[in-house]
Amino acid sequence: MINDLAEKILRSEKAAIARGISLVENESPQASVLLKKLYKNTGRAYLVGITGPPGAGKSTITNSLTKLLRAKGHTVGVIAVDPTSPFTGGALLGDRIRMQDSGTDEEVFIRSMATRGSLGGLSRKAKEACEILDASGKEFIIIETVGVGQSELDIAQTADTTIVVLVPESGDAVQTMKAGLMEIGDIFVINKSDREGSEALGIALRTMLHLKMTRESDRETPVVKTVASRGKGIDELLDLILRHKDYLAQKGKLESKRRENLLKQINELVNHRLEHKFWTAEKKSQLDEKIALISGREITPYDFVDGLFTDK
Repeated sequence: MINDLAEKILRSEKAAIARGISLVENESPQASVLLKKLYKNTGRAYLVGITGPPGAGKSTITNSLTKLLRAKGHTVGVIAVDPTSPFTGGALLGDRIRMQDSGTDEEVFIRSMATRGSLGGLSRKAKEACEILDASGKEFIIIETVGVGQSELDIAQTADTTIVVLVPESGDAVQTMKAGLMEIGDIFVINKSDREGSEALGIALRTMLHLKMTRESDRETPVVKTVASRGKGIDELLDLILRHKDYLAQKGKLESKRRENLLKQINELVNHRLEHKFWTAEKKSQLDEKIALISGREITPYDFVDGLFTDK
């Protein structure tokens, strides 16, 4: 079954891609078998991450970029990482609703995925879904992350080019913007730039980005204005993405960046495996038995954890 599914994914059959991603999302034992079979066919897609606060128009930019890439003959995969419902664990499908016109294109595959507790908004499963899209032959994969105020640093551990989207109303917030967000952005976008305040935001952003440059920096982070709902500025944005892609390749930074991201992925896989292996039924039972005592301050959580690691 998995061999057949892998062959269909390599032929870029939409139903097979959807099935493969579902196996990954549901943490099926077959998922790792599938990913192993597909892995040698990965590493060819270029990954573009799009992040930013809610309401910045990330989905509209993603949709506009997808259309432009298709117009230029490229195949596209989109992973829209949505908030996880605290009640159902499911993902909101707003992004796919907004992108339904692109979704009918046979050379475009769009999938909404839940964050499932990943603090950075980008779930581990989303990274594995990218591998499936990569193996299916998608030349560009756009990862749109949820912007809910948490750290979005994990997108930089997956994307080749990271785009931070802001709106003119973000002007005051830029002054206190997290240093991490400033660090991960390869391109900054001021969307809805027809609104008041876009010029001031552009000046503030360029000043901050210039100040954070070091002597070793050989590239100034660009800031581009867009009105994505009208397609304005999207051509320039795609040009900046392609120029960044060329820059990384020419400087040998793409390979080193991917190797560093791969090391982080392996570390994450090891931690995930160890956590699942560690919490046996017996240890979970011990926790259930002791939690009342820990809560009542009769024993400390530190002593309890020490006990879990003590050989009997």
